[in-house]
Amino acid sequence: LELAIACKSSDEARIETALTELGAISVSLLDAADVDNENAILEPGVGEIPLWADITLLALFTDETHEGVLLHALDAFDDGIDWSQATFRTVADQDWERAWIDQFKPMQFGKRTWIIPWHAEPPGEAENAVIIRLDPGLAFGSGTHPTTALCLQWLDGLELKDKTVLDFGCGSGILALAALKLGAKAAIGVDNDPQALLASQNNADRNGVGQELQVFLPDSE
Repeated sequence: LELAIACKSSDEARIETALTELGAISVSLLDAADVDNENAILEPGVGEIPLWADITLLALFTDETHEGVLLHALDAFDDGIDWSQATFRTVADQDWERAWIDQFKPMQFGKRTWIIPWHAEPPGEAENAVIIRLDPGLAFGSGTHPTTALCLQWLDGLELKDKTVLDFGCGSGILALAALKLGAKAAIGVDNDPQALLASQNNADRNGVGQELQVFLPDSE
């Protein structure tokens, strides 16, 4: 059960606390005033928690939660919470990772580099190209984010033969894999998330370059 409730930024913390105490599995914040995301908050300063002036909170509850009881509890919480514009919807069970993978299509970067999901056949124009097989998973990096895309384009234009590449913050290992496939002799992946190291090594093994990649946590590297 998903509850959507509008509020001002000054009330966000109080309402989020109420929703959490009432059993919300998760609470997400959206910009209520701009559906086109023109007011995106990017790279806030250290210690800053910027908020939009008008916010929509989306709270997920277990499906047996009763809507009326939930609204009554909000009304009684700490001087009351205005839920007059609140709406509910049922979020159906879905294999979210599978749904994302099914939308993940082959992508070209530069002249010769392609990221292709495991379930897809390489397109005709990818013949004789450098192909990295990858599915979205536990760690960041599938080629869809602009920073990853720019790095892949840059790697595609480099002469990497006999070079060793350091992928610092390797995530899924996508950049290290691309470098190895483009001719680098070795790559080192560093990440502070152990799951990222598992993902990087697994992706390297599946792409046939597992022996050329070493992965480390920052301290051990």
